[in-house]
Parts: sequence; C-alpha cells; structure tokens
Amino acid sequence: MKIALLQYPIQWADPQTNLGLLDERLRAVAGQVDLAVIPEMFSTGFCTDRPGLADEWLTGHTSQALQHMADEYNLAIVGSMMVMDHGKLYNRGFIFRPNDSPQYYDKHHLYASGGEAEFFTPGNERKLFEFRGVKIRLAVCYDLRFPVWLRQDKNNLYDILICVACWPTIRIQYWDALLAARAAENHCYGIGVNMVGTDGLQLDYNGHSAAYDTWLKDLAGFEDYESGTCIVDLSIEKLRHFREVLPQWKEADEYELIIDN
Repeated sequence: MKIALLQYPIQWADPQTNLGLLDERLRAVAGQVDLAVIPEMFSTGFCTDRPGLADEWLTGHTSQALQHMADEYNLAIVGSMMVMDHGKLYNRGFIFRPNDSPQYYDKHHLYASGGEAEFFTPGNERKLFEFRGVKIRLAVCYDLRFPVWLRQDKNNLYDILICVACWPTIRIQYWDALLAARAAENHCYGIGVNMVGTDGLQLDYNGHSAAYDTWLKDLAGFEDYESGTCIVDLSIEKLRHFREVLPQWKEADEYELIIDN
C-alpha cells in the first residue's frame, strides 16, 4: 500500500484556508498513492475552546469537501477534525474513502492540559478500518501514550497503526519513542503524522512525522520543521511473513479492557 505523509503548517482557526491547502497537497499525489495521512484537527489547529468552528458531521462543509477530494483523487484521507454530532463535540479521527461512506474513530484520551477534556466528549470504541484489503487502527495524538488502548487483538490483527497529532516540539522526544514502541509491540507498521510551525497559542511544532517498517526503520525521513510530503510503499505481504517468522503476537498476555463510561 502506498501512503503519503503530509506534514505541513495548519492555519489557526481557518477551516476554509486549510481545506484549500489540503486540496493542493492531495492533487499533487493523486494517482500515486492509495491513502494520504494529514495532521490532527487539520481544519482548525488544536484550538479546543472554539466549538463554533466544529463541522457538522457528514452534512458540514468540511465533511463534504473531504468526501469530494477522496472521490476526485481516488484515495483515502486519514486525519482528525473537530466535529459536532448530535449536540456533542468530538475530536474525530476519520477515513474518507473514494466512492464509499466515511468511517470514524473518536479520540478516547482527551488532553486535559490543553483544555480538550473540558469541551470534548471522549470516544469509547476501539475500531478497525479496512481499506483495499489492509486493516488499519487509528489513534489521535494523546492516545499514543496508552499501550493497552492500542494493543493488538490476537484474533483480529491490524496491519498499520496510524497516529495523527498536534504534538509540540517541547515534548517531541516522547512522540519519537512512543510511536516506535507502539509499532514494535504490536508487530505492525507505524505511521505518525504531526504538524509543523507555530499555532495560535504560540506553541512550536517541529514535525518528526515517521513511517516505521517491520525493523523500525523510518522510511519517511523528514527534517526538523520540514513542510512537505513523503510517499512510502508498505508491503503487507512482507509484514505477514515477518509475523510468521517471529510470531510473538501469539504469546501476548491476555487482558480485559474495562472502559469507564
């Protein structure tokens, strides 16, 4: 599966401009990739106290624009955005697929220090997405710190873990360590896409988007603060062979995840 990692600045609280920027980047990779990954809350930045910027799920302008781009460029788009759904605010991870209905995952671990828990509703479902025969697990930023939440199910393995983020430079060392760890312990490819630049709160972001293969080699290789696109080609056949040769996933501890509603 060919995947484009799109690392770039987000215009603070400006959905229309951000949709235009995304359209330019997707147009540039159309016909070259199956799937494109964009940063967390791509349409607004991490402005958690601005619920008026939320898109109405499916019927809103941002949702409809994403579906149009997926159809027009024949690729899936993975990211997250602020949505209002049945009167509740979510940081919603999504996969918009060409000529198909979108699927979503609501961020479970809300970042209280950033005001997210005050306004947003946490999601309580762990979901797998399937696209072109590949199973994908989606995480949103802070979720990456919680290994049990992302743990593989031995009876229903996912192939790629994708984490989209607004992860600031001051804590980037944790992003680097955790993304690699989650890929290693779950015997999967690991894709992480972060933003770059400065947001409306004057927080600095230096990116460090990455694509880890089965040997934890970073196939993306972005430079600090680089705004650009990297295309990686992930072999699902190679991953499955790797799992057969080193079947450590079969020996994982059994556990029960209790979700506090």
